[in-house]
Amino acid sequence: MTVIALASPRVATSLSDGLARIDRLAAEAAARAAVVVAFPEAYLPGLRGQDFTPFPFTPADQATALAQVSATARRLGIAIILGMERLVPEGRQIGAWVIDRDGSLLGVQTKNQLDPSEDAYYVPGDTRQLFEVAGLRFGVAICHEGWRYPETVRWAAQRGAHVVFHPQLTGLQHSGRVPAHWGATDAPYYEKAMMMRAIENAIYFASVNYAVPFQESATSVVDPSGALVAHLPYGEEGVLVVPLDLARATGHLARRFAPARYRDERPRGASPSQ
Repeated sequence: MTVIALASPRVATSLSDGLARIDRLAAEAAARAAVVVAFPEAYLPGLRGQDFTPFPFTPADQATALAQVSATARRLGIAIILGMERLVPEGRQIGAWVIDRDGSLLGVQTKNQLDPSEDAYYVPGDTRQLFEVAGLRFGVAICHEGWRYPETVRWAAQRGAHVVFHPQLTGLQHSGRVPAHWGATDAPYYEKAMMMRAIENAIYFASVNYAVPFQESATSVVDPSGALVAHLPYGEEGVLVVPLDLARATGHLARRFAPARYRDERPRGASPSQ
């Protein structure tokens, strides 16, 4: 078994507050034998366009955060998937910074499919990456990508991922409603989408949300059959620690995808330009 963790923190009020929460929750995950812990989407400085205001975040803040979280990973011996803005010449990107257990940066998975509401705040990335930590192969699909663009998950599954981590934010800080139970039929579709991303690829799907009081989906792990393994209580800050049986993550269904069978075919008698 390989143990993973999902850390669901409250919205950070400052860089120091966010880094303290990351350190504390990563320490809890490491103490429970997790090899990797994932944090929510754009946790530093907070996802823009929501019902809370992210704290100021500069290139110097980005460098400070990366250095401190890398030191945390090295001290605790745990890999960290850090949801943090990435400042590039074109603007701000939403990134998942993957830091190995020795504190080295393995890479940054950017959010390449933005929600239309995010166009005013962010620019998309354009590459995808598969990561490996302690024999665990994984990809990252960020929020809207995992909900609306299932090919982002299939990309990783086809390349041997055991699990796709899904940093996200669904819900509100100041008002709203909470599902009656996980997968409720009258709740938003998010938890149903988690099931589909797992079962349609035959891999694990690990979705990590902010601990906003009015969550619309829980921080959850779904197994390759589409069954819920575990989730955190709605709205509560904490760490979800789950052992994965990597032999079950076959990716069988993803590898059977045959894009050559989706060629366009012109109607009979159509000219080549049609």
